[in-house]
Amino acid sequence: MSQAPIFQRIKDYIIAQIESGAWAEGTLIPTEMALTKTFSTSRMTVNRALRELTAELVLVRRQGAGTYVAPQKVQSTLVEIKNIADEIAARGHRHHAQLHALERIPACEMLAQQFKLKVGQHLFHSIMVHFENAVPIQVEERWVNPSIAPDYMTQDFNHVTPNEYLMNVAPLQGMDYRLEAVLPTQNIASMLHIEPSQPCLVLHRTTRSANQIATCVTMWHAGNRYQFVGGKEQSAQSS
Repeated sequence: MSQAPIFQRIKDYIIAQIESGAWAEGTLIPTEMALTKTFSTSRMTVNRALRELTAELVLVRRQGAGTYVAPQKVQSTLVEIKNIADEIAARGHRHHAQLHALERIPACEMLAQQFKLKVGQHLFHSIMVHFENAVPIQVEERWVNPSIAPDYMTQDFNHVTPNEYLMNVAPLQGMDYRLEAVLPTQNIASMLHIEPSQPCLVLHRTTRSANQIATCVTMWHAGNRYQFVGGKEQSAQSS
């Protein structure tokens, strides 16, 4: 069996160093010249390997400063519905949130159809940004059925997440979700501290409880900081 091309071997070597923990997030990796000598190859070949790893968000190249191990993407499961604060704590990191809106609004035609309500009936609406170690990783915009969670507006969401509150008052019966990659609005980009030209992963999720639509939530994530993974079980009973 023939060996992999040299550029691929260079990529495999760099990835192995990262996965083993030898090169942590933010580590300055060897220069192109050093890698050229290590692999007895041309600088063009090394440059190709580094360019591909940069495009794959494994590395980040800083003009005049070198090439570094990129921040690792946050992972979240599509099947389980988990409290983001618990996910962050499980990674040994610190969570905090900023509440941007908490209001009672009349349902427009689209929301009325989603919740199976009459146009003009009121819903609770919240917008908040979740941070991991001071880095914004998610903008959560949520609409809540008042009959399912009547005390939603009185919660202190600086100390409890909407998910945690709903976990206790609205046991999950089922859900539907849709994931897409789109460019953020100027407002979303500002809240995530990214440029409007940077794609986001957006999760739209509807949950059901007590034979009603409980919540509709849209969650925006900076594409270079977040990834969704598949799961085999649904564990948390939450909305």
